[in-house]
Amino acid sequence: MIVEIIGHKHAGLSASIDMIQQFSRTTSSHDELLALFPPVGSQIDAVIEQIHRWHPPVSVRLSIRPADLEAMTWHCDFCGEQITLSPGGDALILDSRSNDGPGSHTVISHRSCLAERIRPENTGERARAMKIGKMC
Repeated sequence: MIVEIIGHKHAGLSASIDMIQQFSRTTSSHDELLALFPPVGSQIDAVIEQIHRWHPPVSVRLSIRPADLEAMTWHCDFCGEQITLSPGGDALILDSRSNDGPGSHTVISHRSCLAERIRPENTGERARAMKIGKMC
């Protein structure tokens, strides 16, 4: 699959679509079916569902499900509740990297779940966790 992620200029990027999710649902119309299974060679919009950076090349899982194109949700890695990743949502996406080798790990959390886990005496970092990325 040839993928262009707007705003990302990384060579060696591989991508896949979660076909289990695609095949696991029924459709109510022919147009809806075509949206779920676009023809080979077509140009489509997708949202990034997961990014794996443990080993090069970076691997991206995409979703083309209509609901995901409108509001992407995931589970908070701390509390397990649903969280909205789309603009206006309450998600923080944290990449953790080692200082002594390649690879990274992504943690997705509610702002409040992260803030609760920061030491209480570190009020500045707790406040920043609640504000980062929000429009002023």
